[in-house]
Order: sequence, then C-alpha cells, then structure tokens
Amino acid sequence: MPLPRFRRLLPDRQAEILRVARAHFAAEGPETASYNKIIEASGFSKSAAYQYFDGREDLLRAVLDGVRDRLRAALGPWRAVSDPPGFWLQLDRGARGLQEHLVAHPDDLALVPAATTHAGAEADPWFQDMLADGRRLGMVRADIDHDLMLAATIAVFRAADGWVVRAMREGRPEGLDRQPWALLAGLWGNATPPGAAG
Repeated sequence: MPLPRFRRLLPDRQAEILRVARAHFAAEGPETASYNKIIEASGFSKSAAYQYFDGREDLLRAVLDGVRDRLRAALGPWRAVSDPPGFWLQLDRGARGLQEHLVAHPDDLALVPAATTHAGAEADPWFQDMLADGRRLGMVRADIDHDLMLAATIAVFRAADGWVVRAMREGRPEGLDRQPWALLAGLWGNATPPGAAG
C-alpha cells in the first residue's frame, strides 16, 4: 500500500502518478517495467518515490488494486435473482460491462491477468454472493464443499479471463461468453447456460 505521504498528495496528483505507472506496467509488463523509468515519467525524484512507496512492488500493488477496483465497478455487484434465466442474465450483463470497460481501457486489459491473480478472489463478495445464489437456485451442485467449489469457480473465471483477454487482443470479441458459461455449467453440474441443448 502507498505510504502515508502519498495519500497526502492532491487526489489529481495521486491519480496521475498511478496512471503513469499503470501505462508503464501495461506496456512493459508487470514483471519487467522499470521502476526508475516510472519515477522519471511521473516527475519526481527517486528519493521522493521512496517517501510515497516502499518500492517497485508496492507501486505495482497499488496499480493492480486500482485495476481490480475498476474491474469490480464494471462488473457491478451481484444481486440475488429469482430464477436461473435471471442468474445467467446477470452473469451476461457483468461480462458485457467488463468487456466494454476493457475495450475502453487498454491498460486495464493488459493488466487483467496480473490483477486477478494479485489478491485472493476467495474473499471477494461478488464470487461469494454469486455462488450462494447459484446454490439457492439449485444451479450449483451442493454435494461439493463450498470452499472447494468456490476455489474451482474462481479458477475457471481466471482461466476464462486470460482466454477472453487473448481473444480481445486478437480482435475476436464476439461470443466470448458462450464457452466460459458452458465450462461453468459443467463444473456446477445443475446449470444449463442459455442456448445450450437439453
């Protein structure tokens, strides 16, 4: 997390520093972006940088936290639904919101893989609420321990995120929801995604 002195900067200055860092991490990769180049492009000295962040990893964590916050906002909160079609519709709306955000924000698109593996999604209320709603509706099998099903569901979402990001980078954004939904339906056991036979 940024050090207290960073939080005392004006909000516009904080946002600009994180924007510059995000652009560098997106362009050069989270593992290879140069901390010194980011500092220079942000317009402050190396000694000032260490008053704002504990180092490169601290800055990267702040950037990825921001990406994840924007992804959550684009996804929207999970709201309990009354039936399976409503469940799939909410998943579809969330996926479309994320896709629209990522098309409009290529730096976030480039950092999705790092942001989604950066912190434990297991604690994310969206996943907890979505899975609980699916179980309540009888769409998610109840014979598998909740924590194991949650971990497996998150793993499918992460794999699908990577697949979708690659497809979007290659210019193939059409119909990206069908295959991940079919994969989730197979995992959950009792769910049939829209458009599936049977």
